[in-house]
Amino acid sequence: MELVQLLNSVNAIQVMGEVQRKDVSAIVYDSRKVIKSSVFVAIKGEKFDGHKFILDAINSGAIAVVLEDNEVIPDEIFIHRSVAKILVKDSRIALAELSRGFYKDPTSNLKLVGITGTNGKTTTSFFVKNIIETAGRKTGLLGTIVNMIADKKIDARLTTPESNDLNNLLMEMINDGCEYAVMEVSSHSLVQKRVYGLDYKATVFTNLTVDHLDFHLTLENYFSAKKILFDNLSDDAVALYNTDDSYGKEIVKDTRAKVFSYGKSEDADFFLSNIKFDLDGTRFNITYNGNTYKLSTRLIGEFNAYNAAAAFATGILIGFDVEDVIKGIESTKQVPGRFEVVGNRKKAIIDYSHTPDSLEKALITLKGIVDSKKPIYTVFGCGGNRDKTKRPVMGKIATQLSTKAYVTSDNPRNEDPFAIIDDIVKGISAKNYEIIENREEAIRKAIITSEDDAVILIAGKGHEEYQDVKGVRSHFSDKEMALKYL
Repeated sequence: MELVQLLNSVNAIQVMGEVQRKDVSAIVYDSRKVIKSSVFVAIKGEKFDGHKFILDAINSGAIAVVLEDNEVIPDEIFIHRSVAKILVKDSRIALAELSRGFYKDPTSNLKLVGITGTNGKTTTSFFVKNIIETAGRKTGLLGTIVNMIADKKIDARLTTPESNDLNNLLMEMINDGCEYAVMEVSSHSLVQKRVYGLDYKATVFTNLTVDHLDFHLTLENYFSAKKILFDNLSDDAVALYNTDDSYGKEIVKDTRAKVFSYGKSEDADFFLSNIKFDLDGTRFNITYNGNTYKLSTRLIGEFNAYNAAAAFATGILIGFDVEDVIKGIESTKQVPGRFEVVGNRKKAIIDYSHTPDSLEKALITLKGIVDSKKPIYTVFGCGGNRDKTKRPVMGKIATQLSTKAYVTSDNPRNEDPFAIIDDIVKGISAKNYEIIENREEAIRKAIITSEDDAVILIAGKGHEEYQDVKGVRSHFSDKEMALKYL
Protein backbone atom coordinates (compact mmCIF):
# COMPACT_ATOMS: atom_id res chain seq x y z
CA MET A 1 0.00 0.00 0.00
CA GLU A 2 1.37 3.39 -1.00
CA LEU A 3 2.00 5.99 1.70
CA VAL A 4 -0.39 8.42 -0.03
CA GLN A 5 -3.20 5.88 0.24
CA LEU A 6 -2.31 4.80 3.79
CA LEU A 7 -2.51 8.37 5.10
CA ASN A 8 -6.25 8.32 4.35
CA SER A 9 -6.53 5.99 7.35
CA VAL A 10 -5.30 8.50 9.91
CA ASN A 11 -6.88 11.67 11.28
CA ALA A 12 -3.92 14.05 10.91
CA ILE A 13 -3.63 17.62 12.14
CA GLN A 14 -0.89 18.40 9.65
CA VAL A 15 1.07 16.60 6.93
CA MET A 16 4.30 18.14 5.64
CA GLY A 17 7.46 17.05 3.91
CA GLU A 18 7.61 14.60 1.05
CA VAL A 19 4.75 12.10 0.91
CA GLN A 20 6.48 9.57 -1.29
CA ARG A 21 4.54 7.37 -3.68
CA LYS A 22 6.26 4.32 -2.24
CA ASP A 23 4.82 1.13 -0.86
CA VAL A 24 4.98 1.12 2.93
CA SER A 25 6.90 -1.89 4.22
CA ALA A 26 5.80 -1.81 7.88
CA ILE A 27 4.11 0.19 10.64
CA VAL A 28 6.40 0.29 13.70
CA TYR A 29 6.56 2.03 17.06
CA ASP A 30 9.99 0.66 18.07
CA SER A 31 12.82 2.47 16.26
CA ARG A 32 14.96 -0.68 16.49
CA LYS A 33 12.48 -2.48 14.23
CA VAL A 34 12.43 0.17 11.51
CA ILE A 35 13.27 -1.15 8.05
CA LYS A 36 13.47 0.66 4.73
CA SER A 37 10.17 2.37 3.79
CA SER A 38 8.64 1.96 7.27
CA VAL A 39 6.23 4.38 8.91
CA PHE A 40 7.49 5.12 12.41
CA VAL A 41 4.92 6.11 15.03
CA ALA A 42 6.40 7.96 18.02
CA ILE A 43 4.52 6.89 21.16
CA LYS A 44 4.93 8.21 24.68
CA GLY A 45 5.15 4.97 26.65
CA GLU A 46 5.39 4.15 30.35
CA LYS A 47 9.20 3.91 30.27
CA PHE A 48 10.32 5.47 26.99
CA ASP A 49 9.18 8.31 24.77
CA GLY A 50 9.35 7.32 21.11
CA HIS A 51 9.81 10.96 20.13
CA LYS A 52 13.42 10.68 21.36
CA PHE A 53 14.14 8.04 18.73
CA ILE A 54 12.75 9.78 15.65
CA LEU A 55 16.21 10.49 14.20
CA ASP A 56 17.16 6.83 14.70
CA ALA A 57 14.05 5.83 12.77
CA ILE A 58 14.83 8.24 9.93
CA ASN A 59 18.43 6.99 9.75
CA SER A 60 17.14 3.41 9.52
CA GLY A 61 15.00 4.19 6.47
CA ALA A 62 11.60 5.42 7.69
CA ILE A 63 9.76 7.35 4.94
CA ALA A 64 7.25 8.90 7.34
CA VAL A 65 7.09 9.75 11.03
CA VAL A 66 3.86 10.12 13.01
CA LEU A 67 4.19 12.25 16.13
CA GLU A 68 2.12 14.27 18.58
CA ASP A 69 4.88 16.61 19.84
CA ASN A 70 5.31 19.27 17.14
CA GLU A 71 8.45 20.79 18.64
CA VAL A 72 10.64 17.75 19.16
CA ILE A 73 12.35 17.74 15.72
CA PRO A 74 12.87 20.80 13.45
CA ASP A 75 10.83 20.71 10.24
CA GLU A 76 14.00 21.28 8.25
CA ILE A 77 15.21 17.76 9.08
CA PHE A 78 12.10 16.19 7.59
CA ILE A 79 12.40 18.36 4.48
CA HIS A 80 16.12 17.72 4.09
CA ARG A 81 15.74 13.94 4.50
CA SER A 82 12.64 13.74 2.23
CA VAL A 83 10.60 12.23 5.07
CA ALA A 84 6.91 12.94 5.66
CA LYS A 85 5.95 14.42 9.01
CA ILE A 86 2.43 13.55 10.18
CA LEU A 87 1.29 15.49 13.22
CA VAL A 88 -1.60 13.94 15.17
CA LYS A 89 -3.42 14.58 18.42
CA ASP A 90 -2.85 11.05 19.78
CA SER A 91 -0.07 8.82 18.48
CA ARG A 92 -1.62 5.67 19.94
CA ILE A 93 -4.88 6.25 18.08
CA ALA A 94 -2.87 7.00 14.94
CA LEU A 95 -0.95 3.72 15.35
CA ALA A 96 -4.25 1.84 15.57
CA GLU A 97 -5.72 3.70 12.59
CA LEU A 98 -2.65 3.16 10.41
CA SER A 99 -2.40 -0.50 11.42
CA ARG A 100 -6.04 -1.11 10.60
CA GLY A 101 -5.56 0.54 7.19
CA PHE A 102 -2.27 -1.20 6.44
CA TYR A 103 -3.68 -4.64 7.28
CA LYS A 104 -6.92 -4.00 5.37
CA ASP A 105 -9.27 -3.65 8.34
CA PRO A 106 -9.19 -7.34 9.34
CA THR A 107 -12.13 -7.26 11.77
CA SER A 108 -14.46 -6.26 8.93
CA ASN A 109 -13.86 -9.78 7.57
CA LEU A 110 -13.51 -11.65 10.86
CA LYS A 111 -16.08 -12.30 13.57
CA LEU A 112 -14.30 -11.09 16.70
CA VAL A 113 -15.24 -12.12 20.26
CA GLY A 114 -13.69 -10.07 23.08
CA ILE A 115 -13.50 -11.26 26.70
CA THR A 116 -12.55 -8.96 29.57
CA GLY A 117 -12.58 -9.07 33.38
CA THR A 118 -10.14 -9.71 36.21
CA ASN A 119 -10.44 -13.49 36.37
CA GLY A 120 -11.66 -16.13 33.93
CA LYS A 121 -10.68 -14.50 30.63
CA THR A 122 -8.28 -17.24 29.55
CA THR A 123 -10.48 -20.19 30.44
CA THR A 124 -13.58 -18.60 28.91
CA SER A 125 -11.66 -17.88 25.70
CA PHE A 126 -10.50 -21.52 25.49
CA PHE A 127 -14.12 -22.66 25.94
CA VAL A 128 -15.39 -20.29 23.22
CA LYS A 129 -12.63 -21.27 20.78
CA ASN A 130 -13.44 -24.96 21.26
CA ILE A 131 -17.17 -24.32 20.77
CA ILE A 132 -16.52 -22.59 17.44
CA GLU A 133 -14.18 -25.35 16.29
CA THR A 134 -16.62 -28.05 17.38
CA ALA A 135 -19.13 -26.39 15.04
CA GLY A 136 -16.62 -26.83 12.22
CA ARG A 137 -15.44 -23.24 11.91
CA LYS A 138 -11.80 -22.20 11.85
CA THR A 139 -10.80 -19.71 14.53
CA GLY A 140 -7.88 -17.85 16.05
CA LEU A 141 -7.05 -17.07 19.67
CA LEU A 142 -5.32 -14.07 21.28
CA GLY A 143 -4.59 -14.41 24.96
CA THR A 144 -2.42 -14.62 28.03
CA ILE A 145 -1.09 -18.14 27.52
CA VAL A 146 -0.71 -18.29 23.76
CA ASN A 147 -1.80 -16.77 20.47
CA MET A 148 -3.11 -19.25 17.93
CA ILE A 149 -3.87 -19.08 14.24
CA ALA A 150 -6.07 -22.16 13.96
CA ASP A 151 -3.72 -24.89 15.35
CA LYS A 152 -0.51 -22.90 14.94
CA LYS A 153 0.82 -21.58 18.27
CA ILE A 154 2.56 -18.24 18.68
CA ASP A 155 4.01 -17.29 22.07
CA ALA A 156 2.22 -14.45 23.84
CA ARG A 157 4.18 -11.82 25.80
CA LEU A 158 1.23 -9.46 26.36
CA THR A 159 -2.37 -10.44 27.02
CA THR A 160 -3.31 -8.03 24.23
CA PRO A 161 -0.59 -7.08 21.70
CA GLU A 162 0.05 -3.54 20.45
CA SER A 163 -2.30 -2.45 17.66
CA ASN A 164 0.14 -3.05 14.79
CA ASP A 165 1.01 -6.57 15.99
CA LEU A 166 -2.64 -7.22 16.78
CA ASN A 167 -3.94 -6.22 13.34
CA ASN A 168 -1.13 -8.22 11.73
CA LEU A 169 -2.16 -11.35 13.66
CA LEU A 170 -5.81 -10.83 12.76
CA MET A 171 -4.89 -10.49 9.08
CA GLU A 172 -2.81 -13.68 9.28
CA MET A 173 -5.86 -15.44 10.72
CA ILE A 174 -7.94 -14.36 7.73
CA ASN A 175 -5.22 -15.44 5.30
CA ASP A 176 -5.20 -18.84 6.99
CA GLY A 177 -8.95 -19.22 6.51
CA CYS A 178 -10.18 -18.29 9.99
CA GLU A 179 -13.75 -17.00 10.21
CA TYR A 180 -13.63 -16.17 13.93
CA ALA A 181 -11.15 -14.84 16.46
CA VAL A 182 -11.46 -15.06 20.25
CA MET A 183 -9.53 -12.45 22.19
CA GLU A 184 -8.72 -11.60 25.79
CA VAL A 185 -8.99 -7.84 26.16
CA SER A 186 -6.84 -6.41 28.95
CA SER A 187 -7.50 -3.17 30.78
CA HIS A 188 -4.06 -1.91 29.76
CA SER A 189 -4.87 -2.44 26.08
CA LEU A 190 -8.10 -0.49 26.40
CA VAL A 191 -6.49 2.51 28.09
CA GLN A 192 -3.53 2.40 25.72
CA LYS A 193 -5.85 2.18 22.69
CA ARG A 194 -4.29 -1.03 21.38
CA VAL A 195 -7.75 -2.31 20.41
CA TYR A 196 -8.99 1.05 19.11
CA GLY A 197 -11.20 0.67 16.05
CA LEU A 198 -11.66 -3.10 16.21
CA ASP A 199 -15.16 -4.32 15.34
CA TYR A 200 -16.40 -6.84 17.93
CA LYS A 201 -19.27 -9.18 17.17
CA ALA A 202 -19.62 -10.14 20.86
CA THR A 203 -18.03 -9.18 24.17
CA VAL A 204 -18.04 -10.81 27.60
CA PHE A 205 -17.51 -9.34 31.08
CA THR A 206 -16.53 -12.00 33.64
CA ASN A 207 -15.94 -10.09 36.91
CA LEU A 208 -13.99 -7.27 38.49
CA THR A 209 -11.82 -7.52 41.58
CA VAL A 210 -8.70 -5.73 42.80
CA ASP A 211 -5.82 -5.99 40.31
CA HIS A 212 -3.43 -3.76 38.34
CA LEU A 213 -3.74 -0.87 40.77
CA ASP A 214 -0.07 -0.14 40.18
CA PHE A 215 -1.18 1.01 36.73
CA HIS A 216 -4.77 2.21 37.24
CA LEU A 217 -4.23 3.56 40.81
CA THR A 218 -7.90 3.11 41.82
CA LEU A 219 -10.54 0.43 41.37
CA GLU A 220 -12.77 3.04 39.74
CA ASN A 221 -10.12 3.73 37.09
CA TYR A 222 -9.70 0.00 36.53
CA PHE A 223 -13.45 -0.38 36.04
CA SER A 224 -13.57 2.61 33.69
CA ALA A 225 -10.84 1.00 31.58
CA LYS A 226 -12.85 -2.21 31.21
CA LYS A 227 -15.98 -0.22 30.39
CA ILE A 228 -14.32 1.30 27.31
CA LEU A 229 -14.80 -2.03 25.52
CA PHE A 230 -18.58 -1.96 25.97
CA ASP A 231 -19.04 1.78 25.44
CA ASN A 232 -17.59 1.50 21.93
CA LEU A 233 -19.62 -1.45 20.64
CA SER A 234 -21.88 -1.00 17.62
CA ASP A 235 -25.62 -1.58 17.84
CA ASP A 236 -25.37 -4.90 15.98
CA ALA A 237 -22.94 -6.37 18.54
CA VAL A 238 -23.75 -8.46 21.62
CA ALA A 239 -22.67 -7.60 25.18
CA LEU A 240 -22.78 -10.34 27.83
CA TYR A 241 -22.20 -9.68 31.54
CA ASN A 242 -22.02 -11.60 34.80
CA THR A 243 -25.13 -10.53 36.69
CA ASP A 244 -23.70 -11.82 40.00
CA ASP A 245 -20.81 -9.36 39.86
CA SER A 246 -21.50 -5.96 41.42
CA TYR A 247 -20.03 -4.20 38.37
CA GLY A 248 -21.98 -6.26 35.82
CA LYS A 249 -24.97 -4.04 35.13
CA GLU A 250 -22.90 -0.89 35.43
CA ILE A 251 -20.41 -1.94 32.76
CA VAL A 252 -23.08 -2.32 30.06
CA LYS A 253 -25.32 0.61 30.98
CA ASP A 254 -24.03 2.90 28.20
CA THR A 255 -23.48 0.34 25.47
CA ARG A 256 -25.36 0.40 22.18
CA ALA A 257 -25.03 -3.38 21.86
CA LYS A 258 -27.74 -5.92 22.60
CA VAL A 259 -27.31 -6.85 26.27
CA PHE A 260 -27.60 -10.31 27.86
CA SER A 261 -26.64 -11.67 31.27
CA TYR A 262 -25.54 -14.94 32.86
CA GLY A 263 -25.21 -16.11 36.46
CA LYS A 264 -26.97 -17.65 39.44
CA SER A 265 -29.48 -14.81 39.76
CA GLU A 266 -32.85 -16.09 38.57
CA ASP A 267 -33.39 -13.04 36.38
CA ALA A 268 -30.27 -13.85 34.35
CA ASP A 269 -30.92 -14.59 30.68
CA PHE A 270 -28.66 -17.64 31.06
CA PHE A 271 -29.49 -19.01 34.52
CA LEU A 272 -26.77 -21.11 36.11
CA SER A 273 -27.85 -23.68 38.74
CA ASN A 274 -27.14 -26.99 40.45
CA ILE A 275 -23.35 -26.63 40.36
CA LYS A 276 -21.45 -29.68 41.61
CA PHE A 277 -17.74 -30.41 41.32
CA ASP A 278 -14.94 -32.70 42.45
CA LEU A 279 -11.38 -33.39 41.30
CA ASP A 280 -12.75 -35.06 38.16
CA GLY A 281 -14.68 -32.05 36.89
CA THR A 282 -17.80 -29.92 37.22
CA ARG A 283 -21.50 -30.48 36.46
CA PHE A 284 -24.18 -27.77 36.23
CA ASN A 285 -27.41 -26.69 34.57
CA ILE A 286 -28.10 -23.69 32.35
CA THR A 287 -31.62 -22.46 31.66
CA TYR A 288 -32.22 -20.25 28.61
CA ASN A 289 -35.48 -19.35 26.89
CA GLY A 290 -37.38 -21.80 29.11
CA ASN A 291 -35.14 -24.76 28.30
CA THR A 292 -32.74 -26.33 30.81
CA TYR A 293 -29.51 -27.95 29.62
CA LYS A 294 -27.25 -30.26 31.63
CA LEU A 295 -23.56 -29.61 31.07
CA SER A 296 -20.29 -31.00 32.31
CA THR A 297 -16.64 -30.05 31.97
CA ARG A 298 -13.39 -31.61 33.10
CA LEU A 299 -12.40 -28.20 34.48
CA ILE A 300 -12.91 -27.90 38.23
CA GLY A 301 -14.80 -25.49 40.48
CA GLU A 302 -17.73 -23.10 40.63
CA PHE A 303 -15.66 -20.40 38.93
CA ASN A 304 -15.23 -22.74 35.96
CA ALA A 305 -19.00 -23.28 35.87
CA TYR A 306 -19.26 -19.49 35.47
CA ASN A 307 -16.60 -19.53 32.73
CA ALA A 308 -18.41 -22.33 30.93
CA ALA A 309 -21.75 -20.52 31.32
CA ALA A 310 -20.25 -17.38 29.76
CA ALA A 311 -18.94 -19.48 26.87
CA PHE A 312 -22.30 -21.30 26.48
CA ALA A 313 -24.12 -17.97 26.27
CA THR A 314 -21.58 -16.57 23.81
CA GLY A 315 -21.86 -19.61 21.57
CA ILE A 316 -25.65 -19.33 21.47
CA LEU A 317 -25.64 -15.55 20.94
CA ILE A 318 -23.23 -15.70 17.98
CA GLY A 319 -25.45 -18.25 16.31
CA PHE A 320 -24.27 -21.79 17.00
CA ASP A 321 -26.55 -24.76 17.61
CA VAL A 322 -26.97 -25.72 21.24
CA GLU A 323 -25.74 -29.26 20.55
CA ASP A 324 -22.42 -27.96 19.23
CA VAL A 325 -22.13 -25.53 22.14
CA ILE A 326 -22.64 -28.30 24.71
CA LYS A 327 -20.18 -30.61 22.91
CA GLY A 328 -17.66 -27.79 22.74
CA ILE A 329 -17.82 -27.19 26.48
CA GLU A 330 -17.65 -30.87 27.36
CA SER A 331 -14.64 -31.49 25.08
CA THR A 332 -12.58 -28.46 26.15
CA LYS A 333 -9.27 -29.70 27.49
CA GLN A 334 -7.63 -28.64 30.74
CA VAL A 335 -6.33 -25.11 30.34
CA PRO A 336 -2.63 -25.04 31.30
CA GLY A 337 -2.06 -23.61 34.76
CA ARG A 338 -5.74 -23.00 35.48
CA PHE A 339 -6.57 -25.20 38.50
CA GLU A 340 -4.56 -27.97 36.84
CA VAL A 341 -4.35 -31.17 38.90
CA VAL A 342 -1.13 -33.23 38.89
CA GLY A 343 -0.16 -36.25 40.99
CA ASN A 344 -1.89 -39.40 42.22
CA ARG A 345 -2.39 -40.03 45.95
CA LYS A 346 -0.80 -36.74 46.90
CA LYS A 347 -1.98 -34.05 44.51
CA ALA A 348 -0.77 -30.61 43.55
CA ILE A 349 -2.95 -27.95 41.97
CA ILE A 350 -1.18 -25.53 39.60
CA ASP A 351 -3.17 -22.32 39.40
CA TYR A 352 -2.67 -18.81 38.04
CA SER A 353 -4.47 -17.26 41.02
CA HIS A 354 -2.47 -14.08 41.52
CA THR A 355 -5.18 -11.81 42.92
CA PRO A 356 -6.89 -11.97 46.34
CA ASP A 357 -10.20 -12.97 44.75
CA SER A 358 -8.77 -15.75 42.60
CA LEU A 359 -6.64 -17.14 45.46
CA GLU A 360 -9.63 -17.16 47.78
CA LYS A 361 -11.82 -18.90 45.19
CA ALA A 362 -9.14 -21.52 44.51
CA LEU A 363 -8.78 -22.34 48.21
CA ILE A 364 -12.52 -22.36 48.88
CA THR A 365 -12.95 -24.69 45.91
CA LEU A 366 -10.27 -27.02 47.30
CA LYS A 367 -11.84 -27.03 50.76
CA GLY A 368 -15.18 -27.89 49.17
CA ILE A 369 -13.66 -30.84 47.33
CA VAL A 370 -11.32 -32.54 49.77
CA ASP A 371 -12.29 -34.32 52.95
CA SER A 372 -12.16 -31.90 55.89
CA LYS A 373 -9.46 -34.08 57.43
CA LYS A 374 -7.13 -33.65 54.44
CA PRO A 375 -4.57 -30.89 54.89
CA ILE A 376 -4.18 -28.12 52.31
CA TYR A 377 -0.80 -26.47 51.82
CA THR A 378 -0.40 -23.29 49.78
CA VAL A 379 2.78 -22.11 48.06
CA PHE A 380 2.48 -18.55 46.80
CA GLY A 381 4.15 -15.18 46.35
CA CYS A 382 3.36 -11.85 44.69
CA GLY A 383 4.84 -10.24 41.60
CA GLY A 384 7.28 -7.37 41.82
CA ASN A 385 6.66 -3.95 40.25
CA ARG A 386 2.94 -4.58 40.51
CA ASP A 387 0.06 -3.62 42.81
CA LYS A 388 1.40 -3.73 46.37
CA THR A 389 -2.00 -3.39 48.07
CA LYS A 390 -2.97 -6.98 47.34
CA ARG A 391 0.09 -8.51 49.01
CA PRO A 392 -1.04 -8.43 52.69
CA VAL A 393 -4.57 -9.41 51.63
CA MET A 394 -3.27 -12.51 49.90
CA GLY A 395 -1.14 -13.35 52.91
CA LYS A 396 -4.22 -13.26 55.12
CA ILE A 397 -6.29 -15.38 52.72
CA ALA A 398 -3.58 -18.03 52.27
CA THR A 399 -3.03 -18.54 56.00
CA GLN A 400 -6.72 -18.45 56.92
CA LEU A 401 -7.76 -21.02 54.33
CA SER A 402 -4.71 -23.34 54.40
CA THR A 403 -3.30 -25.79 56.89
CA LYS A 404 0.02 -24.11 56.22
CA ALA A 405 1.27 -21.51 53.75
CA TYR A 406 4.74 -21.20 52.24
CA VAL A 407 5.48 -17.60 51.33
CA THR A 408 7.95 -17.46 48.46
CA SER A 409 8.98 -15.54 45.34
CA ASP A 410 6.78 -15.22 42.28
CA ASN A 411 8.28 -12.92 39.63
CA PRO A 412 10.10 -10.34 41.78
CA ARG A 413 11.18 -8.46 38.64
CA ASN A 414 13.21 -5.45 39.79
CA GLU A 415 12.07 -5.50 43.42
CA ASP A 416 13.85 -7.09 46.37
CA PRO A 417 12.12 -10.48 46.84
CA PHE A 418 12.29 -10.17 50.63
CA ALA A 419 10.66 -6.72 50.50
CA ILE A 420 7.74 -8.30 48.65
CA ILE A 421 7.56 -11.09 51.22
CA ASP A 422 7.60 -8.51 54.03
CA ASP A 423 4.55 -6.85 52.44
CA ILE A 424 2.75 -10.21 52.30
CA VAL A 425 3.55 -11.06 55.92
CA LYS A 426 2.08 -7.74 57.12
CA GLY A 427 -1.38 -9.19 56.46
CA ILE A 428 -0.77 -12.42 58.41
CA SER A 429 -1.84 -12.75 62.02
CA ALA A 430 -1.66 -16.56 62.26
CA LYS A 431 1.56 -18.54 62.72
CA ASN A 432 0.90 -21.30 60.18
CA TYR A 433 3.34 -20.06 57.57
CA GLU A 434 6.98 -20.35 56.61
CA ILE A 435 9.11 -18.06 54.50
CA ILE A 436 11.21 -19.80 51.84
CA GLU A 437 12.28 -17.25 49.23
CA ASN A 438 13.57 -19.85 46.74
CA ARG A 439 10.46 -21.00 44.89
CA GLU A 440 11.74 -24.47 44.00
CA GLU A 441 12.71 -25.09 47.62
CA ALA A 442 9.30 -23.92 48.81
CA ILE A 443 7.53 -26.29 46.41
CA ARG A 444 9.89 -29.15 47.35
CA LYS A 445 9.33 -28.71 51.07
CA ALA A 446 5.54 -28.38 50.73
CA ILE A 447 5.41 -31.67 48.81
CA ILE A 448 8.11 -33.68 50.61
CA THR A 449 7.18 -32.81 54.21
CA SER A 450 3.37 -32.88 53.86
CA GLU A 451 1.15 -35.85 54.66
CA ASP A 452 0.53 -38.54 52.04
CA ASP A 453 -3.07 -37.43 51.51
CA ALA A 454 -2.28 -33.71 51.41
CA VAL A 455 -3.26 -31.34 48.59
CA ILE A 456 -0.78 -28.63 47.65
CA LEU A 457 -1.95 -25.47 45.90
CA ILE A 458 0.91 -23.85 43.98
CA ALA A 459 -0.49 -20.44 43.16
CA GLY A 460 0.41 -17.37 41.17
CA LYS A 461 2.34 -18.41 38.06
CA GLY A 462 0.11 -21.05 36.49
CA HIS A 463 1.11 -21.63 32.86
CA GLU A 464 4.23 -19.45 33.04
CA GLU A 465 7.50 -21.21 32.31
CA TYR A 466 9.86 -18.53 33.54
CA GLN A 467 10.83 -16.54 36.60
CA ASP A 468 11.68 -12.87 36.15
CA VAL A 469 14.44 -11.67 38.51
CA LYS A 470 16.21 -8.32 38.01
CA GLY A 471 15.07 -8.17 34.40
CA VAL A 472 16.41 -11.65 33.57
CA ARG A 473 13.99 -14.41 32.63
CA SER A 474 15.09 -17.92 33.58
CA HIS A 475 13.20 -21.12 32.86
CA PHE A 476 10.91 -22.10 35.72
CA SER A 477 7.71 -24.13 35.65
CA ASP A 478 5.56 -24.77 38.73
CA LYS A 479 4.16 -27.87 37.04
CA GLU A 480 7.61 -29.29 36.29
CA MET A 481 8.71 -28.66 39.86
CA ALA A 482 5.59 -30.29 41.29
CA LEU A 483 6.04 -33.39 39.14
CA LYS A 484 9.74 -33.54 40.04
CA TYR A 485 9.04 -33.78 43.76
CA LEU A 486 5.76 -35.69 43.64
